[in-house]
Amino acid sequence: MALQPDMDRLYDQLVEEEDTRVCKDIPDAACSNVPTNFFRQVAAIVLTGLGDTLANPKTTLAWLLGIVGAPTAMVAWLVPIRDSGSMLPQLFIATYIRQQPLRKPLWVIGSLAQAAALLAMGAAAWLTEGWLAGLLILGCLALFSLARSVCSVAIKDVMGKTIPKTRRGRMHGMASTVAGTLALVFGVYLMLRPPADDNVLFYALLLVGSSMLWIVAAIIYQHVEETPGATEGGGSAIREALSRISLMRDDLPFRRFVLTRALLLCSALSAPYYVVLGQEVESSLSMLGAFLVANGLANSLSSMFWGRMADLSSRQVLTRAGLLASLLAPVVVGLYWWGSLPASAQPWLFPAAFFVLGIAHSGIRVGRKTYVLDMAGGNKRTDYVAVSNSIIGLLLLSAGFLGLLTTLIGPDGMLLLLSGLGLCGALLSLKLKEVQS
Repeated sequence: MALQPDMDRLYDQLVEEEDTRVCKDIPDAACSNVPTNFFRQVAAIVLTGLGDTLANPKTTLAWLLGIVGAPTAMVAWLVPIRDSGSMLPQLFIATYIRQQPLRKPLWVIGSLAQAAALLAMGAAAWLTEGWLAGLLILGCLALFSLARSVCSVAIKDVMGKTIPKTRRGRMHGMASTVAGTLALVFGVYLMLRPPADDNVLFYALLLVGSSMLWIVAAIIYQHVEETPGATEGGGSAIREALSRISLMRDDLPFRRFVLTRALLLCSALSAPYYVVLGQEVESSLSMLGAFLVANGLANSLSSMFWGRMADLSSRQVLTRAGLLASLLAPVVVGLYWWGSLPASAQPWLFPAAFFVLGIAHSGIRVGRKTYVLDMAGGNKRTDYVAVSNSIIGLLLLSAGFLGLLTTLIGPDGMLLLLSGLGLCGALLSLKLKEVQS
């Protein structure tokens, strides 16, 4: 087929730096399929990444609940349901997934289930209102998150069997760059032509469009060539889940990674506080567009850089990105407190900081995904992903209570607190072992 040589040549030009193609840490049978598998997975990640932007609980869904007249209290549950709901079940889902020699079909089914949940969410927004609409949207989001948890475990194992070590970070980086660029275009559109606040149809169609992206991604992912893998470790889901928790006690390198990842959550948890401070300075919808543009621009510019660095040392990526995220807050809060910027520049302080934070968060995300993929193989990789994601999901759910401190110390105080936690995570990452060598 003519397409195969073209994909081989493009893969070699974009990824390979040696005369001989790298095929480390994957089955020999998968080596010849690396280029096509690489680009098919990049395409699927790009499509779902763009879908995440269009159906973002921090922006789109929060606006939507307000438009349909749902109680304000429901807005506070959007992010915990989406993030924790996709992570907490993984410890139990992994028991079933590890029994399957092929994990690709599970990702396809999970992607289609996410599409169905978004379609139902759009229908609920269009056909209902008030508390009923809010409950239906949250219920659809919970189903979306459960399907997302299946995809999260399955895709990392498929990557581990189809993409060589020292090339996985590059794949994450390329996909994040393209998805960030598309998100940037969407942010510019909202900045220039913001929809009316009461345009329910716009948001409903946005959810329908997002669901189509997951369907196309499933079609593409179905053509990934995966070889059967290990299936040991069946049994009771609860018993197997509890036995995997012992990894935190017995596996020191894994325990350090999970603690590092938990502390580096500062890059994700601090983002809303930059937005809140930005709203205090300028509350127009164009400012919202500026934050979306800053985030998309950061991802598109930095992800490839972080991906290449992660293939050399994902530990160093975690350290450098963690330091960048944690040292940013004191600088920004200092400028905000002492008002040392000209009045015309003050509204742009926080979108600019959001851009830098986006660069750091992109590095932390690429670094930790590459690290957990490369530190283990086979079913152990599945266990590492499931245990770490479940623990992080529980911490994210608990982090909502940390937000109660905002009433005491304000959003600027929260930024400094999270900055301190992030600094501890960056320093702890120095003790992680190198897994790329």
